Amino acid sequence: MKDLTIGKESKLILQFATPMLLGNVFQQMYNIVDSIIIGNFIGKEALAAVGASFPIIFALISLIIGFGTGATIMIAQYYGAKKIDQVKRTIDTLYIVLFFASIGMSILGIALTGPIFRLIQLPEAVFPYAKMYLSIYLSGLIFFFGFNGTAAILRGLGDSKTPLYFLVVSTITNIIFDLLFVVVFKWGIAGVAIATVISQGGAFLTAIAYLNKTHQVVKLSISKLVFDREIFRQSLRIGLPSGFQQTFVAIGMMAVVWIVNLFGTNVIAAFSIAMRIDSLASLPAMNFSAALATFVGQNLGANKAERVRAGLLATLKMTTIVSISITAIAILFSKNLMGIFTEDMNVINIGAQYLIIVSSFYIFFSGMFVFNGVMRGAGDTLIPMFFTLFALWFVRVPASYLLSRHFGEIGIWWAVPIGWFLGLVLSIYYYLTGRWKTKSVVKYPSRTEEASE
Repeated sequence: MKDLTIGKESKLILQFATPMLLGNVFQQMYNIVDSIIIGNFIGKEALAAVGASFPIIFALISLIIGFGTGATIMIAQYYGAKKIDQVKRTIDTLYIVLFFASIGMSILGIALTGPIFRLIQLPEAVFPYAKMYLSIYLSGLIFFFGFNGTAAILRGLGDSKTPLYFLVVSTITNIIFDLLFVVVFKWGIAGVAIATVISQGGAFLTAIAYLNKTHQVVKLSISKLVFDREIFRQSLRIGLPSGFQQTFVAIGMMAVVWIVNLFGTNVIAAFSIAMRIDSLASLPAMNFSAALATFVGQNLGANKAERVRAGLLATLKMTTIVSISITAIAILFSKNLMGIFTEDMNVINIGAQYLIIVSSFYIFFSGMFVFNGVMRGAGDTLIPMFFTLFALWFVRVPASYLLSRHFGEIGIWWAVPIGWFLGLVLSIYYYLTGRWKTKSVVKYPSRTEEASE
């Protein structure tokens, strides 16, 4: 556990974000290794199937991830205020909700897999691969929720290193099982999904066993879990806007996938690969934002609001440097990066166009996430939700459709930075209003109230 309320802001945020970033890089390796093995040993139809599956997975799990975000913010603020009993009750409540939610989402997702793929007009050549992969993946949601919930709890306590260790082991396990099931046993895309479920389950169970023996606060004992209705309500208040935001983002991505599907298997496969690379490139901004959110949560909980602006400026400087570096790499090596996943030159050329266009504007994406990190850390998630949904549904999705009618798939790629730019402008505006400062869970009297007393 790490106290983020004392010390130089930039150093604290960098030290906290780095293990979290490395951990998420390893977590993304699940998807990247899957895609490399699928592209080289199964084929582009299966590769397109995996790409089409992830917006659906994201849509199903987003509400629960949002609830976890709310719990993380509360843990950070309670820990900053040294209210350890409240921290423990928040952890218990989170685990209980995650367990029942994972069961419900698995059943719902498996039942809706086929109809959703029909709705977004997935090509017949891709459909059976996608249905098999998604059904198996969703059967293991209890492990996905369990591990990510545990990681979120630890981040709220200022510990970003412990989840990294288990993710490293999990990723290595995933690679071994991928090669075994696909290359040796010839199980095809089913083998990829099974390998992922096994790896996620191993990471969760190992993490819980370790924490139960060594951690002072995080101990999972099913018979001793206590559900707190007030904490649940507060977590919903903070987390549901974020959850709804992510759900509608995922549905928006399904709308984009529907537009992409109209251009055939080559474009679907290229989009699937480019999205893998894009998701990896976006990790620094997302993890610095998450680190800043915990930093803001702890400092507001400790009544040190003056440190928030310094933390924001330090994070903006770091993410700007990283974004420019990633942009240069993505532009210079776009075809080389695509070539790791497939030898099909049509797919490589289409994906390279995506990377060149989208990566040129990563600085917009990182700035938007950093400003939203401040609001999330304060517990203000409702207004940023509206901004994100407006940028997606009223800008990116319509622009993708309209531009693609005139410029083909390139129009879909250009709609991405257009949406990011609007999201950044709205986030900066709301930050400058200062309204987010009033949303903290832990309340302190204002200076005026203190003086009157």
